[in-house]
Amino acid sequence: MAKVAFLGLGVMGYPMAGHLMTAGHDVTVFNRTTAKAEAWVDQFGGAHEVAPRKAAAGCAFVMSCVGNDDDLRAVCLGDDGAFAGMSEGSVFVDHTTVSAKVTRELYDAAAAKGISFVDAPISGGQAGAENGVLSVMCGGDQAAFDRAARIIDAYARICRRIGDSGAGQMTKMCNQIAIAGLVQGLSEALHFAEKAGLDGRAVVEVISQGAAGSWQMSNRYETMIDDQFNHGFAVDWMRKDLGICLDTADEVGASLPVTALVDQFYKDVQKLGGHRWDTSSLIKRLRAMG
Repeated sequence: MAKVAFLGLGVMGYPMAGHLMTAGHDVTVFNRTTAKAEAWVDQFGGAHEVAPRKAAAGCAFVMSCVGNDDDLRAVCLGDDGAFAGMSEGSVFVDHTTVSAKVTRELYDAAAAKGISFVDAPISGGQAGAENGVLSVMCGGDQAAFDRAARIIDAYARICRRIGDSGAGQMTKMCNQIAIAGLVQGLSEALHFAEKAGLDGRAVVEVISQGAAGSWQMSNRYETMIDDQFNHGFAVDWMRKDLGICLDTADEVGASLPVTALVDQFYKDVQKLGGHRWDTSSLIKRLRAMG
């Protein structure tokens, strides 16, 4: 078992840190809202600190799951950042979905201090985090990944190194690109069924067993039919991720016409007040159109 710090106790990080504690690791947490960290300690045990540097002190592994590029820089760098408290030979594992640019920047900053940095974004949503069955896609040095994978195993169904620093984030972009098109297609299918007077549940029962089947269909069709959208990854976060995808596509010369279109559809959902609705709320846009 290892001494581990976990930085960021949002809807994903909170249960992930809990799985580390349940697995027997010695866990110290940090969260910008101290009350959340105190609640975590009350539930799981362990300890909490008031700054990333203090949480990271003496830890062999430091895990993070925060909001965006700026949040990640804030918990890593500066006098109170985790890097300032980490020892040479320790490993920083970032589960945030951020740009490959900031990942490589922090990889270099960590290396200058003798620290390994693994980008390890996750997929599986809040339910995956709570049930400990996340998909984890990693970039970084092989030796650092091999060490970190044993810790990540506490909340992963699959954990794989894709390549060098930034490869994990690039893979997460592929994930979000694929999801965007799938959710829009599912939304249109269910909307069509409603307009055609069909029983949506019966329709999905049949088509989910064929080529149209997907995780999104199996896990979201009922709540979409029932107009319930508080079950997963928020629209605001999806737009952040799709923005990263589109910016990176420009850099590498990839064409993402469907992703760009769906990003604008999510903008329409935000205008409907759906900032915190889950990503399956694309169907709300179609319903609002009549």
